[in-house]
Amino acid sequence: MLLTGGLKALLPHVLRRIIRCNRLTISNTSGMAEGYKQANVVILHKSLADDFEKFCHANDGPLPLLHRSQPGDWKCPSLSGDSDIRTDCLQYRKYEHGACTASLKSLKEYSEQLKDMVTFYLGCSFSFEKAVQKAGIPIRNVEQKCNVSMYKTSVPCHSVSMFHCNLVVTMRPIPESKLEAAVLATSELKEAHGAPIHIGDPGLLGIQDLSKPDYGDPVHLHPGDIPVFWACGVTGVEAIINCRAPLAFTHSPGCMFITDLKNDNVRSLGGVPQVHCISQDPLHFSIVSAEAAQKIKTLETLIGIDPGERGIAHLQRQGELLGACLALSHAGSVLITTGFPTHFTHEPPEENDGPPGALAIAAMLQALEKQVAIVTDRRAMDLNKKIMEGAVQLGILKKPIPLLSYQRESADSALMFLCENGNPGRPRFDHLIAIERAGMAADGNYYNARKVNIKHLVDPIDELFLAAQTIPGVTTTGVGDGGNELGMGKVKDAVKKHIKNGDVIACDVEADFTVVAGVSNWGGYAIACALSVLRSCEIHDRYLRRAVGFPGAPSKRLWQLALPSVTKEEKLLKTLVQLGVRSGKTASLEMEVDGLPFYNTHSLMIEKLL
Repeated sequence: MLLTGGLKALLPHVLRRIIRCNRLTISNTSGMAEGYKQANVVILHKSLADDFEKFCHANDGPLPLLHRSQPGDWKCPSLSGDSDIRTDCLQYRKYEHGACTASLKSLKEYSEQLKDMVTFYLGCSFSFEKAVQKAGIPIRNVEQKCNVSMYKTSVPCHSVSMFHCNLVVTMRPIPESKLEAAVLATSELKEAHGAPIHIGDPGLLGIQDLSKPDYGDPVHLHPGDIPVFWACGVTGVEAIINCRAPLAFTHSPGCMFITDLKNDNVRSLGGVPQVHCISQDPLHFSIVSAEAAQKIKTLETLIGIDPGERGIAHLQRQGELLGACLALSHAGSVLITTGFPTHFTHEPPEENDGPPGALAIAAMLQALEKQVAIVTDRRAMDLNKKIMEGAVQLGILKKPIPLLSYQRESADSALMFLCENGNPGRPRFDHLIAIERAGMAADGNYYNARKVNIKHLVDPIDELFLAAQTIPGVTTTGVGDGGNELGMGKVKDAVKKHIKNGDVIACDVEADFTVVAGVSNWGGYAIACALSVLRSCEIHDRYLRRAVGFPGAPSKRLWQLALPSVTKEEKLLKTLVQLGVRSGKTASLEMEVDGLPFYNTHSLMIEKLL
């Protein structure tokens, strides 16, 4: 029998010949024939072949199709010069009506049946191992001399006819400092599954226990390693099981077909990827192109000007807009709050900074088909209902958004509001956004910029943000322009030091992400624009859909229509004026926000952002 040492340096045709002679003692082909493509194998009846090919194209992350044979063709000249698919995998599996009925070293005894069967060769992540190692990243399963770990997930693939299943993934432990290098090394190797589809907590994929893989071997993480998941060709095996074909064959997971093709043909996926952490509990990273990230940083810079000369430059933290929008992009259900009753001697006391920004965010979330609701003060429900109706009539919103109020009735009121039956494992919302919402100060009161306590007009919605800090998977964003807004607790020290009356008015309640703008509405417009940038980013879109299904580009126009525009915002401000909602700084019922004229100030900002 041949020893395993030196197999990684052997040429593919030599390895196939050794495998064919059944002279290997190893259990998988990871680390063999470095730099050459390896392939998953699915063999099924010719009557199923067309639909299976469509299934592969619909889910090309896990099932990148390298070659489809003719019925009964055991050779594959486009991938290898002298191969025979009946003998050239280390091990095969036989499936009958969805059940695995045999593990085989050769398919030669089934030659007669194979005459009516078609072989699919699908890309494999073993192919990118050399590129990962060249980037200075350890391959833990090779170090530990075991197969890679493979897991069934809760992520459904795009179904075609009788082919349907959930995504299967491989997991490789990667040192946190090497995450971006790992993404970069694999992102363009599309025929080897490309970039990862998830980085972080396995529970977000429905994987309960990393020590119990569904296929392959457990691979141990070193201190500082992060679990990184790639789409896996064993997804094809799951599809074969679910379609219950009378007879089918596959490679045994980890026992790949080794081709003569080198991993030097790459396909660009629309730019250089970056990795960003968007949550610590559960640990979750996202991927975006450098180009999209730079656009969002430009948006952040644009809204960071300080027309009111309040000193907000001291509150700004770079990258907060990008982090907030990446977290929002991954969210399925979002709760928005706004409302700052600064004009306590008027009715209504609300200012007109906040609602337009909140509606701009809500409109984009609607267009991205996310669930969205608004929570506000009980006394302001009628006003907000009228504002919402106006937004629908103006075409800003596709349909009305659920309007909620929150009151503290018991110690667990916030948890009951945010989660089904108060269970932190079943949150109703993934992300909370406060935009120009009065925030609680350290003494428990709520202050306007002039240091007037307006607590009697404010419901304790801050409690929802405090409770969200205790619920895994729920992230929060605060948008403000003066430091007394909900969520600005993250920068409260800077508020106390640099903002007028900051020692009294500073909000004490933190958000995970703090977006600081010259006018809070601008922050809302920037979030809407940034979400559009992310959804238009091919790298992020692929990561978001876990590399299954089709890119979101065809419906791009739908979310572009949801972007704020000068015309829509002008009409909305007129509606607010008609409802008696005043400018924050001056209490004026003119076409202005925070004392700044809509024309040539706010209108110009909207145009710049767009």
